[in-house]
Amino acid sequence: MGAGAAAPVGVPDALAHLIDPRRTWYNNKRLIILHAWIVLLLITSSTNGYDGSMMNGLQTLSQWESAFGNPGNGKLGLLNAIQNIGGLAGYPFAPYVSDGIGRRRAVWLGATIMLIATAVQTASQSVGMFIGARFLIGFGLTFAANAAPMLVTEISYPSYRAPLTSLYNSLWYSGSIVAAWTTYGTFKINSTWAWRLPSLLQGAPSLLQFVLILFAPESPRWLVSKGREAEALHVLAYYHADGNELDPLVQYEFQEIKAAIEFDRSVAQNVGWKSLIATPGNRKRMRIIIAIAFFSQYTGTQLLINGILQIWNLGWAMYASFMVDRLGRRFLFLVSAGLMTLFYMAQAICFSEYAQHGTAAAGHAVIAFIFLFYAAYDLAFTPLIVSYTVEILPYNIRAKGFNVFSFVISLALIFNQYVNPIALDAIGWKYYLVYVCWLAFEFVFLWFFVVETKNRTLEETAALFDGDDAIDQITHQAETHEVRDDSTLEKRSTGPESA
Repeated sequence: MGAGAAAPVGVPDALAHLIDPRRTWYNNKRLIILHAWIVLLLITSSTNGYDGSMMNGLQTLSQWESAFGNPGNGKLGLLNAIQNIGGLAGYPFAPYVSDGIGRRRAVWLGATIMLIATAVQTASQSVGMFIGARFLIGFGLTFAANAAPMLVTEISYPSYRAPLTSLYNSLWYSGSIVAAWTTYGTFKINSTWAWRLPSLLQGAPSLLQFVLILFAPESPRWLVSKGREAEALHVLAYYHADGNELDPLVQYEFQEIKAAIEFDRSVAQNVGWKSLIATPGNRKRMRIIIAIAFFSQYTGTQLLINGILQIWNLGWAMYASFMVDRLGRRFLFLVSAGLMTLFYMAQAICFSEYAQHGTAAAGHAVIAFIFLFYAAYDLAFTPLIVSYTVEILPYNIRAKGFNVFSFVISLALIFNQYVNPIALDAIGWKYYLVYVCWLAFEFVFLWFFVVETKNRTLEETAALFDGDDAIDQITHQAETHEVRDDSTLEKRSTGPESA
């Protein structure tokens, strides 16, 4: 671990001389175990993707329709919206659960509720029972989805934190793909198991989390915040340094976490909801978080077709997740917004030509530009909206700030569901021009407000919005402790000779 060794991509500058380049995700037993726990957390997003796709698939099954008396448009609308309504009901409680009982237990609680809900959904004998079960699924998912990405980013090895947290939202598509194929594969079953089986399989990720998640490591940040510093140090050492609590990397992380949490407490005594806008730095954070949450849903994606796009989306989102540290967050956001604007403009022109003149080539071009638009969207607005949100929030407001992000997404989804159909009926293809202008505005906003965060530790990233003094104060304690450790080692090595 000499100072001259080249640091891998994604290593924060402050840790470049502390990370052993020989310790990688594929050759270190402890890191392999840690990443297995992280996969268990990542499937929370897959559960969400599975639910939306499953409901679309179930509504095409005659077995499902006949079992519930061919529900009309009103009940179908409620069936589609009720999971989101359940999520809204959970938002006021989720951050308090994550901060109160810990990230692990919050995921376990959410998984337990979803497991019970999927059992009720599978056994449903009436549409009311089915609707109640879906409400519970949304309610439970809120707790798991609030805690899981935070735990991923708070326990990850520094070199892999950004790509792993970015994978969280990207894997939404994996659940959607599995659900689509599951409902396709069961439609030939001539019984209610045509829809009960996909409902039953929805509980598989929750069952894994229910059984295993309490054995996973707890967030060192949460442990330090609760005064359990010895446990926090043990978690960091066990997974980041093969159990060596004196490892320089572990000591730097540990001291920086303590300094950051102490700094947060000193500048923000109030950790309630008001704290989200109590300081200039927090107001900057919330402005960006609310904007990217709304942008992620109000970009024209609701106007487009679905299907094979899910596989296309998954590929691009995963690619972007692994390029986050190499290319940078700001670069990906700007390229994504710029290309979306261009592709949507081209799409609007082609759709106009097809709608007014029936030109077949224009219709084919619309399909091509849809795929290109989604590729551009997936460069940033799939992988980064969650990872960027949780990394720019300091620990003391991370759960609440991320909860606001999720709430805004829910509101944007509701807005799209009601506004888009009405607007399309009213002005047709011209509604695409509204989105072209909106996407151009998104690009301008991102240009002025998104801050680059690559090559920084989680604590340094969170402090970016509080000014250079905040970063210096947080890093100073870790660097001072590192120098003190080096001096101690030097004295131990030279002491006998000087004697």
